[in-house]
Amino acid sequence: MARIAGVNLPTQKRVVIALRYIYGIGPSNSKEICDEVGIPAECRIHQLTDDQILKIRECIDKKIKVEGDLRRDVAMNIKRLVDLGCYRGLRHRKGLPVHGQRTHTNARTRKGKAVAIAGKKK
Repeated sequence: MARIAGVNLPTQKRVVIALRYIYGIGPSNSKEICDEVGIPAECRIHQLTDDQILKIRECIDKKIKVEGDLRRDVAMNIKRLVDLGCYRGLRHRKGLPVHGQRTHTNARTRKGKAVAIAGKKK
């Protein structure tokens, strides 16, 4: 089992897909890493040698901010907005959508389960 950046990668998946399990690595980053290390697109994780896994690990360490560091940075950015008291910070604090979406209907992911109001029905 390959363990990169503190994440166990699934052994049966292709390398390009499995690298996406690491927080902060998406489709383009995973493709770029594979090209740099020289791993073919159809290669699977269980077929990699220890040397190839080490090269992938080094490439990720020197190029991309992933997992704990990235999560910490995102949390600090949100905390900074909340502390400033700007509009986006207030939306984060209230648990409402931040990027201008409507809230009259929808926005249930951010707002939580709908609560019935007594006497609302006309």
